[in-house]
Amino acid sequence: MQTKKQMQRPLAAQWYAHVNAVDTSALMEGWLSNRDSLTARLVARCQQFRVQRLSQHKAVCLQDEYAAIGLARAMKVHEREVFLRCDGEAMVYGHTIVPLSATANEWPLFHALGEKSLGSTLFNDPLVRRGDLHYARLRQSHPLIRRIVARQPELAGVHSMLARRSLFWRKGGCLQVTEVFLPGVEGLRIVEKR
Repeated sequence: MQTKKQMQRPLAAQWYAHVNAVDTSALMEGWLSNRDSLTARLVARCQQFRVQRLSQHKAVCLQDEYAAIGLARAMKVHEREVFLRCDGEAMVYGHTIVPLSATANEWPLFHALGEKSLGSTLFNDPLVRRGDLHYARLRQSHPLIRRIVARQPELAGVHSMLARRSLFWRKGGCLQVTEVFLPGVEGLRIVEKR
């Protein structure tokens, strides 16, 4: 049961343009600020990588999302949620939103991704341009952390998780990808493939 203080905490996170603002270790700073494909970095650090699609549907975007993608208020968007798993363990929670006004010409493969990596699609498309990275430390009251804990109850005691997000642009359309780094990611090391 939430305390009165927890219920009064804002549901929106404070996003920063520089990674130093989230006060993290050098190791995690590397994960957060690297602009290369996160999927490729995870693949290099496990024997078996998997994208687990949790949901993909229309939903109202979060309070700290709508302005970033050019909406006047929180309204319905296309939403996709995944866990990126290394050797079975969830390492990153991915949350993507796309305005309902986006066309199939702008994001032709988005609705057909299934359990394919969105990152692989974005980084292999020469028409895609990535915007700046922004960083946050998401507290337990944030909706994305509540979603993660609902699926990974063992993380209920984690006080906060580091996250980053950025916009991707293609043919005038944008989508926003938020990646929340789960505690296990700090233990990952590059592995020699069998």
